[in-house]
Amino acid sequence: MELNNTEEPVILKLTNQALGAVMMALQESLLNEIDIVPILKGFELVDTEDGLVVTNPPTVRVSGEQQITEQDLINMVE
Repeated sequence: MELNNTEEPVILKLTNQALGAVMMALQESLLNEIDIVPILKGFELVDTEDGLVVTNPPTVRVSGEQQITEQDLINMVE
């Protein structure tokens, strides 16, 4: 990252949702024995007041029809 003398670096942080998306990508990678890099490179990130959010998180198939909730994602990173 190049900065001139008057610019301060912008510090970005991941939200719990974004951390959950990373964890889901890792789980998908491990379960299916695939490279995680293309999954992470495909993330579309949006900067919000709370930090970065992944607008296209990976889906992980589990048994049953129950959807993954935001609370599930929060529990994954706590």
